[in-house]
Amino acid sequence: MNEKTSTDMDYPDEKNGVLKPEPEMADASGRRQSVALNIVENPLKRSSPDKVVLDARAFAESHELAEYAALFGKAALVARDPNRFGSITELDEQERSSLAYERDHKWHGPFMLWYSISLCAVGAATQGWDQTGSNGANLSFPQEFGIAKDEGRDQWIVGAVNAIIFLTAGLIGAWIVDPLNYYFGRRGEIFITACCLTATPIGSAFAKSWQGLFAARFVLGIGIGAKNATVPIYSAEMAPARIRGALVMFWQLWVVAGIFLGFCANVIVKDTGKIAWRLQLGSAFIPSFILGVGIFFCPESPRWLMKHGQFAKGFRSMLRLRAHPIIAARDYYYSFVIYQEELKVARGAGYFSRLRDCFTVPRIRRANYGASTVMIAQQMCGINIISFYSSTIFENAGYNKVQALYASLGYGAIQVLATIPTLFLIDTKGRRTLTLITFPLMCIFLLAAGLSLLKKDGSKGERIGPVALFIYLFTIMYSLGEGPVAFQYSAEVFPTIQREQGMAWAVCINNTFAGILSITFPRMQAVMTATGAFGFYAGLNLIAWGMVFCFVRETKQLTLEELDQVFSVPTKSFIGHELTVWLPYFIKRYIFRRKIMKPPGIIEREEKIDELIHEE
Repeated sequence: MNEKTSTDMDYPDEKNGVLKPEPEMADASGRRQSVALNIVENPLKRSSPDKVVLDARAFAESHELAEYAALFGKAALVARDPNRFGSITELDEQERSSLAYERDHKWHGPFMLWYSISLCAVGAATQGWDQTGSNGANLSFPQEFGIAKDEGRDQWIVGAVNAIIFLTAGLIGAWIVDPLNYYFGRRGEIFITACCLTATPIGSAFAKSWQGLFAARFVLGIGIGAKNATVPIYSAEMAPARIRGALVMFWQLWVVAGIFLGFCANVIVKDTGKIAWRLQLGSAFIPSFILGVGIFFCPESPRWLMKHGQFAKGFRSMLRLRAHPIIAARDYYYSFVIYQEELKVARGAGYFSRLRDCFTVPRIRRANYGASTVMIAQQMCGINIISFYSSTIFENAGYNKVQALYASLGYGAIQVLATIPTLFLIDTKGRRTLTLITFPLMCIFLLAAGLSLLKKDGSKGERIGPVALFIYLFTIMYSLGEGPVAFQYSAEVFPTIQREQGMAWAVCINNTFAGILSITFPRMQAVMTATGAFGFYAGLNLIAWGMVFCFVRETKQLTLEELDQVFSVPTKSFIGHELTVWLPYFIKRYIFRRKIMKPPGIIEREEKIDELIHEE
């Protein structure tokens, strides 16, 4: 082979000049072990243990945490070598037992951690519930407002009423996140948006014209955009690295739970006559009301408090989110150390300076590539043409309105059930792997659903059954991959300093394209037919797969701070490795079924490399 080995491949890094090259290792037979080409370095290992303890104690004493100085000294030693805490003599037996229990029980955590994550997830249900409320309302409100004619103008109006919440979410709501977070904190911003999302669905229910409904949904979208850009960040900043993917993924689980509950509400109120669509839209206030009340009992994000110089408050918040003080001190101090590294490359503190960093600083730009890819791919895959218009699609396929509502209810139930396994897969198989596996299958099933619509003869079951089957299979694949990954990935990849701007950009892309999809689909279906529209989005799934392959890097089980080094590998080097190393291995191993050794990855944690070295 002419490729460079791990000893001569050094990739540029904005902070340290290079990522550490991987030491050469071999097993007993002389074969090279499967280890990474680049190591995610722990900055604390640059200093001796004694120096690390002194620095940690100085940090505590200089930030109104003098009473915890000894604790931070011990926690710094644990953070320096987290996998070998058993050999740290400074720890007492209770601290050592707590660390061992955390290692052996990855789902272990205090009540406040689970309460806060769960409450944020409930807030996600607002968006899903509203999507399905409008889904059912599409069968009725156009008739009430005289815009039900099968012609261009009315189709565009219906599309605009559905789409406006996503356009304002992306173009307005996402961009007011930074000032709201700056002045009110994560909790305060979530409370404000919860109030907005409680009032506007009720306003939609009382609309007297399509213009009034449009206005209410205009404001609703601003609240959704601001909430969508903050709640995943808040969850990611509270969650431990080992299960961050699963905990933050509660967001997607409750989005689909909101979709299912919205479909339930559609079915429940279907017999209420002319006010059915009003109840379907208005019921979306329920989860946001729960969010607004419950957020008062949650702690503020420790990383937000750290970013704003409130170190003592930040640590006390972390104490509420971890099972033992030694765990809280370890996570908090390590976050502080990496935050100081981030400050070294921050080019400006102003709003627009930090936004510019998302496109100009190489490490952040690469994270932006990944976040933008998963966000736009969520719209390219076509899931939202089902979420927005499934009742209309099923009605056009041959169901009556009641049957269409029940078929959509089945779609919602399948989304919820299929999302649950991903809670356990996202931190083991990883974000990149799940999306690469599911996008080709989504393409096949969506294309099959579109082709099934061409069948016009036979019984109703023969005509509609295949359509429903392939839509449901498509939904399962989405729920196992792209669905839970998009917001999870975008919330974690940006540095602390640019996190609001990065997430705002990602939410802007996601919601703006959701709005474009929503506003164009009624007309697209009329011009291209449903089969043509389904085929169009099936093709976009393949393009999305290529984008994920090139730009989405694996982030599983790394701390938010360690991700800095994941994105320090240049894009050209990353794509080159995937094309010349990973892809040939995948083809030989899984297509030709050859038993070959797994090649080294491009990134690995330093602790894992140390374990392999010690095993030698």
